[in-house]
Amino acid sequence: MSTNTADATGRAKATGTAGAAGGAEVTDGTADVVVIGGGTGGYATALRAAALGLGVVLVERDELGGTCLHRGCVPSKAMLHAAELVDGIAEARERWGVKATLDSVDWPALAATRDDIVARNHKGLRAHLAAAGVRVVRGSGRLTGARTVLVEGVREEGSRAGDAPGVHHLTARRGIVLATGSRPRALPGLVPDGRRMVTSDDALFAPGLPDSVLVLGGGAIGAEYASLHRSLGAEVTLVEAAERLLPLEDADVSRHLARGLRGRGVDVHTGARLLDAEVLDDGVRARVRTARGETRTLGARRLLVAVGRVPVTEGLGLAAAGLAADARGFVVPADWDRLETAVPGIHVVGDLLPPPSPGLAHASFAEGLVVAETLAGLRPAPVDYAAVPRVTYSSPQTAAVGLTEAEARARGHEVAVRGMPLTALAKGMVHGRGGMVKVVAEAGGGRVLGLHLVGPGVSELIAEGQLIVGWEAEAADVARLVHPHPTLSEALGEVFLALAGRGLHQR
Repeated sequence: MSTNTADATGRAKATGTAGAAGGAEVTDGTADVVVIGGGTGGYATALRAAALGLGVVLVERDELGGTCLHRGCVPSKAMLHAAELVDGIAEARERWGVKATLDSVDWPALAATRDDIVARNHKGLRAHLAAAGVRVVRGSGRLTGARTVLVEGVREEGSRAGDAPGVHHLTARRGIVLATGSRPRALPGLVPDGRRMVTSDDALFAPGLPDSVLVLGGGAIGAEYASLHRSLGAEVTLVEAAERLLPLEDADVSRHLARGLRGRGVDVHTGARLLDAEVLDDGVRARVRTARGETRTLGARRLLVAVGRVPVTEGLGLAAAGLAADARGFVVPADWDRLETAVPGIHVVGDLLPPPSPGLAHASFAEGLVVAETLAGLRPAPVDYAAVPRVTYSSPQTAAVGLTEAEARARGHEVAVRGMPLTALAKGMVHGRGGMVKVVAEAGGGRVLGLHLVGPGVSELIAEGQLIVGWEAEAADVARLVHPHPTLSEALGEVFLALAGRGLHQR
Protein backbone atom coordinates (compact mmCIF):
# COMPACT_ATOMS: atom_id res chain seq x y z
CA MET A 1 0.00 0.00 0.00
CA SER A 2 1.28 3.47 -0.82
CA THR A 3 1.54 6.25 1.74
CA ASN A 4 1.96 9.95 1.03
CA THR A 5 4.95 11.77 2.54
CA ALA A 6 6.64 15.11 1.90
CA ASP A 7 10.28 15.89 1.14
CA ALA A 8 12.30 18.80 2.51
CA THR A 9 10.99 21.20 -0.15
CA GLY A 10 7.39 20.48 0.76
CA ARG A 11 6.70 18.60 -2.46
CA ALA A 12 4.47 15.60 -1.86
CA LYS A 13 5.58 12.19 -3.01
CA ALA A 14 4.29 8.66 -2.59
CA THR A 15 6.18 5.56 -1.62
CA GLY A 16 4.99 2.04 -2.04
CA THR A 17 5.09 -1.05 -4.20
CA ALA A 18 2.97 -2.43 -6.98
CA GLY A 19 0.68 -5.33 -6.30
CA ALA A 20 -2.82 -6.38 -5.44
CA ALA A 21 -2.99 -4.04 -2.44
CA GLY A 22 -2.23 -0.86 -4.36
CA GLY A 23 -0.86 0.86 -7.45
CA ALA A 24 2.74 1.24 -8.55
CA GLU A 25 5.05 3.86 -7.12
CA VAL A 26 4.37 7.52 -7.92
CA THR A 27 7.43 9.76 -7.51
CA ASP A 28 8.56 13.23 -8.50
CA GLY A 29 5.29 14.07 -10.24
CA THR A 30 5.42 11.09 -12.59
CA ALA A 31 2.77 8.38 -12.61
CA ASP A 32 1.46 5.79 -15.03
CA VAL A 33 -1.95 7.45 -15.16
CA VAL A 34 -3.15 10.95 -14.34
CA VAL A 35 -6.91 11.36 -13.95
CA ILE A 36 -8.40 14.87 -14.01
CA GLY A 37 -11.71 14.79 -12.16
CA GLY A 38 -12.72 12.77 -9.10
CA GLY A 39 -16.38 12.08 -9.87
CA THR A 40 -17.82 8.67 -10.64
CA GLY A 41 -15.97 8.16 -13.92
CA GLY A 42 -12.69 9.54 -12.62
CA TYR A 43 -12.49 7.62 -9.37
CA ALA A 44 -13.67 4.41 -11.06
CA THR A 45 -10.79 4.76 -13.51
CA ALA A 46 -8.33 5.44 -10.68
CA LEU A 47 -9.44 2.49 -8.55
CA ARG A 48 -9.36 -0.02 -11.40
CA ALA A 49 -6.00 1.23 -12.69
CA ALA A 50 -4.48 0.98 -9.22
CA ALA A 51 -5.89 -2.54 -8.80
CA LEU A 52 -4.08 -3.47 -12.02
CA GLY A 53 -0.79 -2.29 -10.55
CA LEU A 54 -0.54 1.14 -12.16
CA GLY A 55 0.60 4.24 -10.34
CA VAL A 56 -2.27 6.73 -10.33
CA VAL A 57 -2.65 10.42 -9.50
CA LEU A 58 -6.23 11.65 -9.20
CA VAL A 59 -6.72 15.42 -9.47
CA GLU A 60 -9.91 16.95 -8.07
CA ARG A 61 -10.58 20.63 -7.40
CA ASP A 62 -13.74 20.15 -5.36
CA GLU A 63 -14.87 17.05 -3.44
CA LEU A 64 -14.17 13.44 -4.33
CA GLY A 65 -17.33 11.84 -5.65
CA GLY A 66 -18.30 14.83 -7.77
CA THR A 67 -21.80 15.96 -8.59
CA CYS A 68 -23.33 12.50 -8.19
CA LEU A 69 -22.29 12.07 -4.58
CA HIS A 70 -22.58 15.64 -3.34
CA ARG A 71 -25.28 17.39 -5.37
CA GLY A 72 -27.02 14.83 -7.56
CA CYS A 73 -27.68 11.09 -7.47
CA VAL A 74 -27.10 10.32 -3.80
CA PRO A 75 -28.60 13.32 -1.96
CA SER A 76 -31.56 13.58 -4.33
CA LYS A 77 -32.44 9.90 -3.93
CA ALA A 78 -32.15 10.27 -0.16
CA MET A 79 -34.70 13.08 -0.33
CA LEU A 80 -36.93 11.11 -2.69
CA HIS A 81 -36.94 8.26 -0.18
CA ALA A 82 -38.15 10.69 2.47
CA ALA A 83 -40.82 11.83 0.01
CA GLU A 84 -42.00 8.22 -0.38
CA LEU A 85 -42.40 8.00 3.40
CA VAL A 86 -44.56 11.11 3.37
CA ASP A 87 -46.71 9.69 0.56
CA GLY A 88 -47.01 6.45 2.50
CA ILE A 89 -48.62 8.23 5.42
CA ALA A 90 -51.35 9.59 3.16
CA GLU A 91 -51.88 6.19 1.54
CA ALA A 92 -52.06 4.48 4.94
CA ARG A 93 -54.77 6.88 6.09
CA GLU A 94 -56.81 7.15 2.89
CA ARG A 95 -56.59 3.60 1.57
CA TRP A 96 -55.77 1.22 4.36
CA GLY A 97 -57.59 2.61 7.37
CA VAL A 98 -54.40 3.35 9.29
CA LYS A 99 -55.26 6.51 11.22
CA ALA A 100 -51.94 8.24 10.71
CA THR A 101 -51.39 11.97 10.40
CA LEU A 102 -48.47 14.10 9.26
CA ASP A 103 -47.77 17.02 11.57
CA SER A 104 -45.03 18.62 9.47
CA VAL A 105 -41.80 18.03 7.57
CA ASP A 106 -38.77 19.03 9.64
CA TRP A 107 -36.59 20.32 6.82
CA PRO A 108 -33.39 20.74 8.89
CA ALA A 109 -33.71 17.19 10.25
CA LEU A 110 -34.38 15.80 6.78
CA ALA A 111 -31.36 17.66 5.42
CA ALA A 112 -29.19 16.40 8.27
CA THR A 113 -30.01 12.78 7.45
CA ARG A 114 -29.29 13.44 3.77
CA ASP A 115 -25.98 15.08 4.60
CA ASP A 116 -24.99 12.22 6.90
CA ILE A 117 -25.55 9.71 4.09
CA VAL A 118 -23.41 11.81 1.76
CA ALA A 119 -20.68 12.30 4.38
CA ARG A 120 -20.43 8.58 5.12
CA ASN A 121 -20.19 7.74 1.42
CA HIS A 122 -17.55 10.45 0.99
CA LYS A 123 -15.51 9.15 3.90
CA GLY A 124 -15.71 5.63 2.52
CA LEU A 125 -14.59 6.74 -0.93
CA ARG A 126 -11.59 8.60 0.45
CA ALA A 127 -10.57 5.56 2.48
CA HIS A 128 -11.03 3.28 -0.54
CA LEU A 129 -8.78 5.43 -2.72
CA ALA A 130 -6.14 5.65 0.00
CA ALA A 131 -6.19 1.89 0.53
CA ALA A 132 -5.83 1.36 -3.22
CA GLY A 133 -2.69 3.52 -3.29
CA VAL A 134 -4.22 6.28 -5.41
CA ARG A 135 -2.55 9.63 -4.78
CA VAL A 136 -5.17 12.37 -4.57
CA VAL A 137 -4.18 15.94 -5.38
CA ARG A 138 -6.68 18.71 -4.63
CA GLY A 139 -6.46 21.46 -7.21
CA SER A 140 -7.44 22.53 -10.73
CA GLY A 141 -5.74 20.44 -13.39
CA ARG A 142 -5.17 21.46 -16.99
CA LEU A 143 -3.36 19.86 -19.86
CA THR A 144 -0.02 21.33 -20.91
CA GLY A 145 0.76 18.59 -23.41
CA ALA A 146 -0.18 15.10 -24.49
CA ARG A 147 1.35 13.61 -21.34
CA THR A 148 1.63 16.54 -18.94
CA VAL A 149 -0.73 18.24 -16.51
CA LEU A 150 -0.35 21.41 -14.47
CA VAL A 151 -2.28 21.46 -11.18
CA GLU A 152 -2.80 24.83 -9.51
CA GLY A 153 -4.15 25.65 -6.07
CA VAL A 154 -2.79 22.32 -4.87
CA ARG A 155 -3.68 20.77 -1.56
CA GLU A 156 -2.64 17.18 -1.01
CA GLU A 157 -5.33 14.90 0.38
CA GLY A 158 -4.95 15.07 4.14
CA SER A 159 -3.28 18.49 4.20
CA ARG A 160 -4.28 21.01 6.86
CA ALA A 161 -6.60 23.93 6.15
CA GLY A 162 -3.85 26.46 6.89
CA ASP A 163 -1.35 24.97 4.45
CA ALA A 164 -0.59 27.27 1.52
CA PRO A 165 -1.73 25.94 -1.87
CA GLY A 166 0.94 25.25 -4.45
CA VAL A 167 1.54 24.03 -7.99
CA HIS A 168 2.28 20.56 -9.28
CA HIS A 169 3.64 19.49 -12.65
CA LEU A 170 2.52 15.95 -13.41
CA THR A 171 3.67 13.60 -16.15
CA ALA A 172 1.78 10.49 -17.23
CA ARG A 173 3.80 7.57 -18.54
CA ARG A 174 0.83 5.73 -20.03
CA GLY A 175 -2.02 8.17 -20.34
CA ILE A 176 -4.26 10.95 -19.09
CA VAL A 177 -7.97 10.54 -18.41
CA LEU A 178 -10.35 13.49 -18.70
CA ALA A 179 -13.26 13.16 -16.28
CA THR A 180 -14.31 16.71 -15.39
CA GLY A 181 -18.06 16.08 -15.58
CA SER A 182 -20.81 18.58 -16.30
CA ARG A 183 -22.74 21.49 -14.85
CA PRO A 184 -26.39 22.59 -15.15
CA ARG A 185 -27.26 24.20 -18.46
CA ALA A 186 -27.99 27.92 -18.09
CA LEU A 187 -30.66 29.84 -19.96
CA PRO A 188 -30.15 33.43 -21.15
CA GLY A 189 -31.45 35.96 -18.67
CA LEU A 190 -31.88 33.48 -15.82
CA VAL A 191 -29.25 33.93 -13.12
CA PRO A 192 -29.65 31.46 -10.24
CA ASP A 193 -29.36 32.99 -6.78
CA GLY A 194 -29.60 29.77 -4.76
CA ARG A 195 -32.84 30.94 -3.15
CA ARG A 196 -35.63 32.05 -5.47
CA MET A 197 -34.07 30.77 -8.67
CA VAL A 198 -32.10 27.52 -8.40
CA THR A 199 -30.56 24.80 -10.55
CA SER A 200 -30.52 21.07 -9.96
CA ASP A 201 -27.09 21.47 -8.35
CA ASP A 202 -28.34 23.71 -5.54
CA ALA A 203 -32.07 22.95 -5.33
CA LEU A 204 -31.59 20.53 -2.44
CA PHE A 205 -29.61 23.07 -0.48
CA ALA A 206 -31.80 26.14 -0.93
CA PRO A 207 -33.21 27.42 2.36
CA GLY A 208 -36.43 25.84 3.57
CA LEU A 209 -39.24 24.11 1.76
CA PRO A 210 -41.21 26.42 -0.56
CA ASP A 211 -44.98 26.18 -0.74
CA SER A 212 -44.91 26.41 -4.54
CA VAL A 213 -42.33 25.54 -7.19
CA LEU A 214 -42.13 26.11 -10.94
CA VAL A 215 -39.92 23.43 -12.51
CA LEU A 216 -38.54 24.25 -15.93
CA GLY A 217 -37.60 21.08 -17.78
CA GLY A 218 -39.42 17.75 -17.96
CA GLY A 219 -36.49 15.39 -18.36
CA ALA A 220 -35.46 12.94 -15.64
CA ILE A 221 -34.10 15.61 -13.29
CA GLY A 222 -37.08 17.91 -13.67
CA ALA A 223 -39.56 15.08 -13.19
CA GLU A 224 -37.78 13.92 -10.04
CA TYR A 225 -37.73 17.38 -8.49
CA ALA A 226 -41.34 18.02 -9.41
CA SER A 227 -42.29 14.73 -7.74
CA LEU A 228 -40.17 15.45 -4.65
CA HIS A 229 -41.62 18.88 -3.99
CA ARG A 230 -45.16 17.67 -4.58
CA SER A 231 -44.71 14.87 -2.04
CA LEU A 232 -43.41 17.37 0.50
CA GLY A 233 -46.52 19.51 0.12
CA ALA A 234 -45.63 22.15 -2.47
CA GLU A 235 -47.87 23.21 -5.34
CA VAL A 236 -45.87 22.25 -8.42
CA THR A 237 -45.97 23.40 -12.04
CA LEU A 238 -43.82 21.46 -14.51
CA VAL A 239 -43.03 23.04 -17.89
CA GLU A 240 -41.40 21.11 -20.75
CA ALA A 241 -40.64 22.53 -24.20
CA ALA A 242 -40.89 19.16 -25.97
CA GLU A 243 -44.22 17.61 -26.81
CA ARG A 244 -43.95 15.16 -23.90
CA LEU A 245 -42.12 14.52 -20.65
CA LEU A 246 -38.97 12.38 -20.88
CA PRO A 247 -38.82 13.05 -24.63
CA LEU A 248 -36.00 10.53 -25.18
CA GLU A 249 -37.98 7.66 -23.67
CA ASP A 250 -40.75 5.56 -25.18
CA ALA A 251 -43.92 7.54 -25.82
CA ASP A 252 -45.96 5.20 -23.61
CA VAL A 253 -43.56 5.80 -20.74
CA SER A 254 -44.00 9.55 -21.16
CA ARG A 255 -47.78 9.20 -21.24
CA HIS A 256 -47.94 7.11 -18.08
CA LEU A 257 -45.55 9.42 -16.22
CA ALA A 258 -47.55 12.53 -17.15
CA ARG A 259 -50.75 10.81 -16.08
CA GLY A 260 -49.21 9.78 -12.78
CA LEU A 261 -47.85 13.24 -11.98
CA ARG A 262 -51.10 14.94 -12.93
CA GLY A 263 -52.97 12.47 -10.76
CA ARG A 264 -50.85 13.62 -7.83
CA GLY A 265 -51.72 17.26 -8.50
CA VAL A 266 -48.71 18.39 -10.55
CA ASP A 267 -49.70 20.98 -13.18
CA VAL A 268 -47.92 19.61 -16.27
CA HIS A 269 -47.42 21.73 -19.39
CA THR A 270 -45.75 20.13 -22.42
CA GLY A 271 -44.97 21.85 -25.70
CA ALA A 272 -44.60 25.05 -23.63
CA ARG A 273 -41.68 27.46 -23.88
CA LEU A 274 -40.43 30.00 -21.39
CA LEU A 275 -40.65 33.58 -22.64
CA ASP A 276 -39.15 35.34 -19.63
CA ALA A 277 -38.92 35.23 -15.86
CA GLU A 278 -38.27 37.69 -13.07
CA VAL A 279 -37.39 37.37 -9.40
CA LEU A 280 -39.74 39.14 -7.02
CA ASP A 281 -39.46 39.84 -3.31
CA ASP A 282 -41.67 36.88 -2.48
CA GLY A 283 -40.90 34.51 -5.35
CA VAL A 284 -40.71 34.39 -9.13
CA ARG A 285 -42.99 35.16 -12.04
CA ALA A 286 -42.63 33.60 -15.47
CA ARG A 287 -44.40 33.87 -18.79
CA VAL A 288 -44.71 30.79 -20.97
CA ARG A 289 -46.09 30.15 -24.45
CA THR A 290 -48.34 27.09 -24.25
CA ALA A 291 -48.75 24.39 -26.89
CA ARG A 292 -51.91 26.20 -27.99
CA GLY A 293 -50.01 29.42 -28.60
CA GLU A 294 -51.42 31.16 -25.54
CA THR A 295 -49.28 33.24 -23.18
CA ARG A 296 -49.67 32.31 -19.53
CA THR A 297 -48.19 33.95 -16.46
CA LEU A 298 -47.09 31.51 -13.77
CA GLY A 299 -46.02 32.41 -10.25
CA ALA A 300 -44.22 30.42 -7.57
CA ARG A 301 -42.01 30.86 -4.54
CA ARG A 302 -39.13 29.19 -6.37
CA LEU A 303 -38.08 28.55 -9.98
CA LEU A 304 -36.05 25.38 -10.49
CA VAL A 305 -34.20 25.26 -13.81
CA ALA A 306 -33.57 21.68 -14.96
CA VAL A 307 -33.02 21.94 -18.70
CA GLY A 308 -30.08 19.57 -18.98
CA ARG A 309 -26.36 19.67 -18.33
CA VAL A 310 -23.31 20.73 -20.33
CA PRO A 311 -19.73 19.40 -20.21
CA VAL A 312 -17.13 21.22 -18.11
CA THR A 313 -14.08 21.89 -20.31
CA GLU A 314 -13.25 25.49 -19.40
CA GLY A 315 -9.68 25.75 -18.22
CA LEU A 316 -8.94 22.13 -19.13
CA GLY A 317 -6.25 23.12 -21.65
CA LEU A 318 -7.51 20.97 -24.50
CA ALA A 319 -5.71 23.02 -27.15
CA ALA A 320 -2.34 22.55 -25.44
CA ALA A 321 -2.70 18.81 -25.99
CA GLY A 322 -3.94 19.12 -29.56
CA LEU A 323 -7.60 18.60 -28.70
CA ALA A 324 -10.79 20.62 -29.08
CA ALA A 325 -14.36 20.26 -27.84
CA ASP A 326 -17.12 19.97 -30.42
CA ALA A 327 -19.84 22.59 -30.88
CA ARG A 328 -21.80 21.14 -27.95
CA GLY A 329 -18.80 21.13 -25.63
CA PHE A 330 -18.16 17.38 -25.73
CA VAL A 331 -14.76 15.76 -26.18
CA VAL A 332 -15.37 13.18 -28.91
CA PRO A 333 -13.36 9.95 -28.90
CA ALA A 334 -11.59 8.87 -32.06
CA ASP A 335 -11.86 5.28 -30.83
CA TRP A 336 -15.10 4.54 -28.98
CA ASP A 337 -14.01 1.01 -28.06
CA ARG A 338 -11.08 2.44 -26.07
CA LEU A 339 -12.68 5.85 -25.35
CA GLU A 340 -9.45 7.35 -26.65
CA THR A 341 -9.24 10.75 -28.32
CA ALA A 342 -7.37 11.62 -31.52
CA VAL A 343 -4.33 12.25 -29.30
CA PRO A 344 -3.03 8.79 -28.35
CA GLY A 345 -3.04 8.19 -24.62
CA ILE A 346 -5.69 10.78 -23.75
CA HIS A 347 -8.98 9.14 -22.85
CA VAL A 348 -12.40 10.49 -21.87
CA VAL A 349 -15.09 9.21 -19.49
CA GLY A 350 -18.37 10.43 -18.07
CA ASP A 351 -20.28 13.57 -18.96
CA LEU A 352 -17.55 14.88 -21.28
CA LEU A 353 -18.60 12.18 -23.76
CA PRO A 354 -21.34 12.83 -26.32
CA PRO A 355 -24.13 10.37 -27.06
CA PRO A 356 -24.38 7.39 -27.21
CA SER A 357 -22.84 7.80 -23.74
CA PRO A 358 -25.95 8.64 -21.69
CA GLY A 359 -24.36 10.92 -19.10
CA LEU A 360 -25.31 8.61 -16.24
CA ALA A 361 -23.17 7.73 -13.24
CA HIS A 362 -23.41 3.98 -13.74
CA ALA A 363 -22.34 4.37 -17.38
CA SER A 364 -19.29 6.34 -16.25
CA PHE A 365 -18.31 3.51 -13.90
CA ALA A 366 -18.27 1.16 -16.89
CA GLU A 367 -16.33 3.70 -18.96
CA GLY A 368 -13.74 4.04 -16.21
CA LEU A 369 -13.22 0.28 -16.14
CA VAL A 370 -12.70 0.17 -19.90
CA VAL A 371 -10.18 3.01 -19.89
CA ALA A 372 -8.21 1.69 -16.91
CA GLU A 373 -7.97 -1.78 -18.41
CA THR A 374 -6.94 -0.32 -21.77
CA LEU A 375 -4.16 1.69 -20.14
CA ALA A 376 -3.01 -1.46 -18.35
CA GLY A 377 -2.57 -3.21 -21.69
CA LEU A 378 -5.70 -5.34 -21.56
CA ARG A 379 -8.34 -5.62 -24.26
CA PRO A 380 -11.67 -4.99 -22.48
CA ALA A 381 -15.01 -5.27 -24.21
CA PRO A 382 -16.36 -1.81 -25.07
CA VAL A 383 -19.28 -0.36 -23.17
CA ASP A 384 -22.58 -1.65 -24.56
CA TYR A 385 -24.53 1.58 -24.38
CA ALA A 386 -27.70 -0.07 -25.68
CA ALA A 387 -27.79 -2.17 -22.51
CA VAL A 388 -27.30 0.70 -20.03
CA PRO A 389 -30.49 1.13 -17.94
CA ARG A 390 -32.16 4.53 -17.62
CA VAL A 391 -34.16 5.33 -14.49
CA THR A 392 -36.26 8.28 -13.33
CA TYR A 393 -36.88 8.14 -9.57
CA SER A 394 -40.09 10.14 -9.55
CA SER A 395 -43.42 8.82 -8.32
CA PRO A 396 -44.29 6.93 -10.43
CA GLN A 397 -40.82 5.71 -11.30
CA THR A 398 -39.76 4.92 -14.85
CA ALA A 399 -37.08 2.51 -16.00
CA ALA A 400 -35.97 1.46 -19.46
CA VAL A 401 -33.23 -0.31 -21.36
CA GLY A 402 -32.68 -0.72 -25.08
CA LEU A 403 -34.64 0.77 -27.95
CA THR A 404 -37.98 2.52 -27.79
CA GLU A 405 -40.69 1.31 -30.15
CA ALA A 406 -40.15 4.35 -32.41
CA GLU A 407 -36.36 3.82 -32.47
CA ALA A 408 -36.75 0.15 -33.34
CA ARG A 409 -39.07 0.91 -36.24
CA ALA A 410 -36.84 3.76 -37.45
CA ARG A 411 -33.91 1.33 -37.61
CA GLY A 412 -35.85 -0.95 -39.89
CA HIS A 413 -36.89 -3.64 -37.43
CA GLU A 414 -40.15 -5.49 -37.88
CA VAL A 415 -41.31 -5.45 -34.29
CA ALA A 416 -43.68 -7.23 -31.98
CA VAL A 417 -44.86 -5.09 -29.06
CA ARG A 418 -46.60 -6.40 -25.97
CA GLY A 419 -47.52 -4.65 -22.74
CA MET A 420 -49.32 -5.22 -19.48
CA PRO A 421 -50.70 -2.88 -16.83
CA LEU A 422 -49.33 -3.55 -13.37
CA THR A 423 -52.86 -3.31 -11.98
CA ALA A 424 -53.61 -6.61 -13.75
CA LEU A 425 -51.45 -8.27 -11.09
CA ALA A 426 -52.35 -8.97 -7.48
CA LYS A 427 -49.22 -7.15 -6.29
CA GLY A 428 -50.00 -4.23 -8.58
CA MET A 429 -53.44 -4.00 -6.98
CA VAL A 430 -51.81 -3.99 -3.55
CA HIS A 431 -49.65 -1.03 -4.54
CA GLY A 432 -52.62 0.62 -6.23
CA ARG A 433 -50.52 3.12 -8.14
CA GLY A 434 -50.90 2.00 -11.74
CA GLY A 435 -47.96 1.48 -14.05
CA MET A 436 -47.12 -0.80 -16.94
CA VAL A 437 -44.59 -3.05 -18.64
CA LYS A 438 -43.86 -2.76 -22.35
CA VAL A 439 -41.54 -5.00 -24.37
CA VAL A 440 -40.30 -4.31 -27.90
CA ALA A 441 -38.95 -7.38 -29.72
CA GLU A 442 -38.15 -8.49 -33.23
CA ALA A 443 -41.19 -9.96 -34.89
CA GLY A 444 -41.35 -13.71 -35.36
CA GLY A 445 -39.76 -14.62 -32.05
CA GLY A 446 -36.56 -12.63 -32.52
CA ARG A 447 -34.41 -10.93 -29.92
CA VAL A 448 -35.69 -8.45 -27.38
CA LEU A 449 -34.83 -4.88 -28.41
CA GLY A 450 -36.17 -2.82 -25.52
CA LEU A 451 -37.97 -3.01 -22.21
CA HIS A 452 -39.88 -0.13 -20.62
CA LEU A 453 -41.51 0.12 -17.19
CA VAL A 454 -43.53 2.63 -15.20
CA GLY A 455 -44.69 2.14 -11.64
CA PRO A 456 -43.65 1.75 -8.01
CA GLY A 457 -40.16 0.36 -7.50
CA VAL A 458 -39.48 -0.39 -11.16
CA SER A 459 -35.92 0.89 -10.69
CA GLU A 460 -35.28 -2.43 -8.93
CA LEU A 461 -36.80 -4.45 -11.80
CA ILE A 462 -34.80 -3.03 -14.70
CA ALA A 463 -31.67 -5.10 -13.97
CA GLU A 464 -33.51 -8.13 -15.35
CA GLY A 465 -34.30 -6.14 -18.47
CA GLN A 466 -30.65 -5.22 -18.79
CA LEU A 467 -29.65 -8.88 -18.84
CA ILE A 468 -32.37 -9.70 -21.38
CA VAL A 469 -31.37 -6.92 -23.78
CA GLY A 470 -27.63 -7.18 -23.16
CA TRP A 471 -27.55 -10.93 -23.78
CA GLU A 472 -29.77 -10.54 -26.86
CA ALA A 473 -32.30 -12.98 -25.46
CA GLU A 474 -35.39 -13.99 -27.39
CA ALA A 475 -38.87 -13.99 -25.88
CA ALA A 476 -38.92 -17.80 -25.68
CA ASP A 477 -35.67 -17.73 -23.65
CA VAL A 478 -37.22 -15.49 -21.02
CA ALA A 479 -40.60 -17.24 -21.07
CA ARG A 480 -38.93 -20.34 -19.61
CA LEU A 481 -37.98 -18.41 -16.47
CA VAL A 482 -40.40 -18.58 -13.53
CA HIS A 483 -41.11 -15.28 -11.79
CA PRO A 484 -42.12 -15.26 -8.11
CA HIS A 485 -45.74 -14.72 -7.13
CA PRO A 486 -47.04 -12.30 -6.05
CA THR A 487 -44.56 -9.68 -7.33
CA LEU A 488 -44.51 -6.88 -9.86
CA SER A 489 -41.85 -8.85 -11.74
CA GLU A 490 -44.61 -11.26 -12.82
CA ALA A 491 -45.61 -8.65 -15.39
CA LEU A 492 -42.31 -9.29 -17.17
CA GLY A 493 -42.93 -13.02 -17.13
CA GLU A 494 -46.49 -12.64 -18.41
CA VAL A 495 -45.46 -10.37 -21.30
CA PHE A 496 -42.70 -12.71 -22.42
CA LEU A 497 -45.03 -15.70 -22.21
CA ALA A 498 -47.45 -13.85 -24.48
CA LEU A 499 -44.68 -12.94 -26.94
CA ALA A 500 -43.62 -16.58 -27.03
CA GLY A 501 -47.18 -17.69 -27.83
CA ARG A 502 -47.70 -19.20 -24.38
CA GLY A 503 -49.84 -16.49 -22.80
CA LEU A 504 -51.31 -17.47 -19.46
CA HIS A 505 -53.30 -14.51 -18.17
CA GLN A 506 -53.23 -12.64 -21.47
CA ARG A 507 -53.08 -13.67 -25.11
